[in-house]
Amino acid sequence: MPEITAPAKVLVTGSSSFIAIWVVRYLLECGFSVRGAVRSEDKGKHLLDTFKDAVSKGMFELAIVPDMCAPGAFDEAVKGVTAIEHTASPVHANADDPNEIIVPAIRGTLGVLESALKYAGPQIKRVVVTSSCAAIFSSSPQGELDETCWNEECLNEVNEKGRLASAINKYRASKTLAEKAAWKFVEDHKDEINWDLVTINPPYVFGPILHQVKGIDTLNVSSLWFYNALFSKDESISKDTLHDILLPRGWVDVRDVANAHVRALTTPGAGGQRFIISAGSNSWKDWSDVAIDLHIEGIKRYETGSEPVPKVGRYNASKSREVLGIKYREMKDIAKDTIQSFKEHGW
Repeated sequence: MPEITAPAKVLVTGSSSFIAIWVVRYLLECGFSVRGAVRSEDKGKHLLDTFKDAVSKGMFELAIVPDMCAPGAFDEAVKGVTAIEHTASPVHANADDPNEIIVPAIRGTLGVLESALKYAGPQIKRVVVTSSCAAIFSSSPQGELDETCWNEECLNEVNEKGRLASAINKYRASKTLAEKAAWKFVEDHKDEINWDLVTINPPYVFGPILHQVKGIDTLNVSSLWFYNALFSKDESISKDTLHDILLPRGWVDVRDVANAHVRALTTPGAGGQRFIISAGSNSWKDWSDVAIDLHIEGIKRYETGSEPVPKVGRYNASKSREVLGIKYREMKDIAKDTIQSFKEHGW
């Protein structure tokens, strides 16, 4: 597909969320016109205030989509846009029945694609879907994980155990199945559509908070885990907790994820591809050590002794660097900026 250039109009779903609001900001900074989809006018107030200059210039507008799983939910929102950034999806990991999280993820994704097919118009060129490294993850300690990998482990566990499957694998299954459904939709309708698909697959996402939050307990999941890992007052460390503290996890800054979403639109060769957006892999202890080295007060110290570091597969994000030109922020900068954002919110 040809390059998508400003001031083309881009629909951003779930635009009041942690990642999406940064996508909106970067799109506007690049000169794009943005239509932000939110569930209610109340959800949109913070966006209208944050981007009031863009609103006054006619570069930002809201689309109210109360239920993204409802038939035709995005029919009006997609009209006239040149591209779509679909970031909206359930991200909680506390579903009882796996379908509580899997079905909305699939329906929401397919709903956007169906609306794009029927109502977006001939000018639409690309749809970018925010997936996750959860759709790529493997518990195997061997080798690297790249964009050819799919998380079949979570699907097997959910199929075998149902409600008894682990909460995290229910979430991983929702991301895996939603992304698979998106690629299947494009393949099934390849003779009807004049646009292509890109998926963005980040691991744990940290960084400054731009979206509206009322308190620590209303933070997005990854930011809440980051806060608890570095500022929790619970000094007890069980064997299971120790493993969790030392377990390396993929990570990336929210601003780099947002940048990847924009570059996925402006890079012609990105079409039809998945992109792992990951800057590294480190444990909560590593993050604590980095914050302590930055002389940040109140950071929880982890004394783990000679406990070995668990071995896990690492995400290979070389394609994002080569194709999208992403230059990732370093741990120390992310730690500093994330914690500074917490402090600015009074936490």
